[in-house]
Amino acid sequence: MASPLTTLRDELSLIQTLIELMKQEQRLLVGADTDGLTAITPQKNQLVGQLAGLSQQRHQQLAASGFAPEDASMQAWLEQQADPNAASLWQDLLAATREAKELNRVNGMLITKHLNNTQQLTNAMRTPAGGADATVYGPSGQTTAGGPSRRFVVG
Repeated sequence: MASPLTTLRDELSLIQTLIELMKQEQRLLVGADTDGLTAITPQKNQLVGQLAGLSQQRHQQLAASGFAPEDASMQAWLEQQADPNAASLWQDLLAATREAKELNRVNGMLITKHLNNTQQLTNAMRTPAGGADATVYGPSGQTTAGGPSRRFVVG
């Protein structure tokens, strides 16, 4: 029977690769390199999918060993093992996961900053600079007359 230990080495390797990719993503975000971001996003998504699959396998192996199919059960399973390397490997995986979560948090903040800057730029392009008769860009990207209409209806 396969044990929950079976996937740990692969999980650790994949998450370390993901961390390096997320560091690269951070550099691209800081440099506002959208082409680079477009290139690495599919790689990142693939790694996350593979990690999810391995985690699911580990949970199934925990369930087959009589434990709840969740990460919290790993400690109890490890306490029953005679392999001290297994506990070390699990701790390494947990540490790498924390690092990946922190990188994801920071990268999310950088993305939010870029979105806010883009929104401010868009708003600035829509605001008339020359008064009521100035033209501005509308949602379609075409210029539109700014300000209220000065036409009168005589009736």
